[in-house]
Amino acid sequence: MASRPLIKPTNSIKNDSGSELENSIAALATVMSDVSRVKMLCALMDGRAWTATELSVVADIASSTASAHLSRLLNENFIICVAQGRHRYYRLKGIETAELLEVLMGASWKQVEPFTNKTPIALRKARTCYDHLAGEIAVNIYEFMLINKWIDIEGQSLTVQGKQQFEKLGIALDEKTTRKKCSACLDWSERKFHLGGYAGAALFTHFERKAWINRVNGFREVLVTDQGEKAFKKLFNIVV
Repeated sequence: MASRPLIKPTNSIKNDSGSELENSIAALATVMSDVSRVKMLCALMDGRAWTATELSVVADIASSTASAHLSRLLNENFIICVAQGRHRYYRLKGIETAELLEVLMGASWKQVEPFTNKTPIALRKARTCYDHLAGEIAVNIYEFMLINKWIDIEGQSLTVQGKQQFEKLGIALDEKTTRKKCSACLDWSERKFHLGGYAGAALFTHFERKAWINRVNGFREVLVTDQGEKAFKKLFNIVV
């Protein structure tokens, strides 16, 4: 079954000035051209749901202005709104939107050689990339999996050995998931790949469940616990 488009802008129409696809790309770029909206989207990259007030603070704009931006992002299918009681929470539409943002972040940080990494040290070490782990630690885990043949050379699927290793860790994989089973996600601070897709999300959830990592509330930063340091050394030969 064909996958749905990442984002289908509402004002995408076919006319004499260009194809529907070209107009869609242009509309998408227009949405991303506003700094306040970009700040909101970047905040939502921590994978959590945020209120309009919280997002207005992040974007440093008035609540009324934030509401207008959120409406635009909702209409263009970048985010979704979830109502819980009297409160409304906003989060990214899905993993494909997060992957687009991660790629754009990488492109934005690109420097003329020699490359100087200006990413804050805390974020460079470990952070969320929507629902999976990113940063130096995640890149090292990916390289370990590649060398030890847990994943194929393109990082697009777990090998038989990889599935067995996930099972040994106690990670139950849903073979019927409609999400991409595995993906090589370009890490914008390390310029290398980390594990994304369903497998990456499952691994991140496992790390949280085992209390090997802790999220920093309100930020993308992830902290590795003492227990996590020992586990990563034992499992992936990584010194945190």
